[in-house]
Amino acid sequence: MDTSPEGARVALRGDLLDFTAMPAWGELEPACVRHRPDHWLLIEGSRIVGVQPGAQVPDASWRQVDHRGRLLLPGFIDTHVHSPQLDVIASHGTELLDWLDTYTFPAEMRFADAAEAQAGSERFLDALLAHGTTSAAVYPTVHKVSADRLFACADARGMRLITGKVLMDRHAPAALRDDVAQAERDCIDLIERWHGKRRLSYAVTVRFAPSSTPQQLEMAGRLCATVPGVYLQTHVAENRDEVRMAHRLFPQARSYLDVYARAGLVNSRSIFAHGIWLDDEDRALLRDTGAQIAHSPSSNLFLGSGLFDWRAALDADVAVSIASDVGGGTSLSMIRTMADAYRVQAMAGQRLTAWKALHAVTLGSAAALGLQAEIGSLETGTTADVCAWDWAAGPVAERRMQVARNLHERVFAWMMLADERNLAAAYVAGVPRFVR
Repeated sequence: MDTSPEGARVALRGDLLDFTAMPAWGELEPACVRHRPDHWLLIEGSRIVGVQPGAQVPDASWRQVDHRGRLLLPGFIDTHVHSPQLDVIASHGTELLDWLDTYTFPAEMRFADAAEAQAGSERFLDALLAHGTTSAAVYPTVHKVSADRLFACADARGMRLITGKVLMDRHAPAALRDDVAQAERDCIDLIERWHGKRRLSYAVTVRFAPSSTPQQLEMAGRLCATVPGVYLQTHVAENRDEVRMAHRLFPQARSYLDVYARAGLVNSRSIFAHGIWLDDEDRALLRDTGAQIAHSPSSNLFLGSGLFDWRAALDADVAVSIASDVGGGTSLSMIRTMADAYRVQAMAGQRLTAWKALHAVTLGSAAALGLQAEIGSLETGTTADVCAWDWAAGPVAERRMQVARNLHERVFAWMMLADERNLAAAYVAGVPRFVR
């Protein structure tokens, strides 16, 4: 077991795999895939400082951790997930709007209590790490304390986290509604305490347009315009009933996405979850502003929301990341989520490669967040968020690996057959935060 202290010099040995650029759709042997079998990854303090072949053994000043035969990947990045919704994961039988009323809102009410917010944040972040996710954009609840505790718990673990209290002043239970003035004060207090501190960033977090009044959306836009470096995270065009609700509440807007644009909420730091029911004009706006879509395939399948058209987004030059969307999604595992992304595209007549999927949960998501210099790859100088994975677990997967004909076939089989049980270790800024 590796128990290397913070600040140590650590050398991890294994099969290194990451990306230097975005792979093209359908390409099976792209030059941007960087595969370095049996290499040492050298970590000093919180940073990656070099790579060398396995036969070139580091000297005694390095603590050597042998992961030979394992896959060493950058830590996964989940661009859309809800920390209080572990309690409602895998809940039966409703579409989006009913699901919120029946399951989600009652669970989120509990996070008004500081002790529940603390325990829930610890449970959630430890679960992320146990699934190989080291960075995330997260929704807590409308309660200020839920965001405060989530920030504090992420800071204690050294994680890169983007979050902020949820804004919601209508179409929700009274216990989950805020008001514009108090919400703005809460956001400003949280920004002053946490934004830009170590690896933490604030996200102006609009639940979704129908749950905010125009006045609250205006306030959210003002925060985005005046506070340097803040993100915007929200939902858009997930479900057809939700789209109709947005049209009814905002009849002056051309589209659901236009509701956000009119409030000044579409920019290069905007994360829009789902984006299933968009048109060409919407995609052009996303492209021109540099906003991203956080594709949430597991949730879309589970709630029956629809099939995301990744090729249309790609053809429009829109950034796409992959997200678990727990609790609508059924697992925090980004491997399982990638497998569902393949299934969604297959239903649309497309074939998602392992490279495109893996890029979207590592370097692609980092680039969409403007964080590619810090996370998403094994590049020298980046923060040492690294996970060690078993290629196979069990006789079926082991046999599949034995007969795989090339690297893509191995990685694709791993993507379809592996899950969090394949995780051997997760390092955050060079510190082991999960060891099996």
